[in-house]
Amino acid sequence: MSEQHVYTHGHHESVLRSHRRRTAEDSAAYLLPHLRPGLSLLDIGCGPGTITLDLAARVAPGAVTAVEPTDDALDLARAEAQRRNASNLAFVTSDVHALGFPDDTFDVVHAHQVLQHVADPVCALREMRRVCVPGGVVAVRDADYAGFVWFPRIPLLDRWLELYDTAARANGGEPDAGRRLLSWAQQAGFDDITPTAGMWCYATPDTREWWGGMWADRILQSDLARQLVTSGLSNSDELEAISAAWRDWAATPDGWLGIPHGEILCRA
Repeated sequence: MSEQHVYTHGHHESVLRSHRRRTAEDSAAYLLPHLRPGLSLLDIGCGPGTITLDLAARVAPGAVTAVEPTDDALDLARAEAQRRNASNLAFVTSDVHALGFPDDTFDVVHAHQVLQHVADPVCALREMRRVCVPGGVVAVRDADYAGFVWFPRIPLLDRWLELYDTAARANGGEPDAGRRLLSWAQQAGFDDITPTAGMWCYATPDTREWWGGMWADRILQSDLARQLVTSGLSNSDELEAISAAWRDWAATPDGWLGIPHGEILCRA
């Protein structure tokens, strides 16, 4: 089985604006206490590489391998590695359902916001377990879209969430992956699992402006926007209205948004 190749978000600038903001501290805090210099680490679905490079700094001189399904996607992380002058990284194209590495290769296997997009998350976790050394760590974190919560309630934002859920499922994904990680890990054969949860919160003027402005652009210009229109799920007028609703939310002095994430730390 091959990995889900229709990545719902795509790689428009508005999407990368979101991904490049991520750090190991705000996206992998549950994993950081388990890292130390000299460990080898596999980062699956590395995206633009900001988390990857943070992790690489923590395990240096240990080797880090960054994986994406296409070489074009890996170019984003290569650029970040060059910008930071990092030397302990390798870049490999591979399918998370059939990772191109021998058994027992890495001390740590990490995936952030990946399993929600793949065709078979249980198969992916089995592969992550296979390439992890005995006693090593498999660490996975995914958002749970049905758990998104915001104030004030704006009906067009409810519609945004409905449209995203429909589009993601049409692409073979599971947008509510966060709550399923423990179940998937059990099905994949792990019996030493530490489940936790994390939250991103955007409630200050600066973070509201960033998130609201990012999604105001994203709902009009990303691959998701094109999919919604070409599939007939929505139209340009509705997407313009949703874009304006995100900007209205961002300008609300008491606006608040919380994004829950499931996390699992598994011993191989």
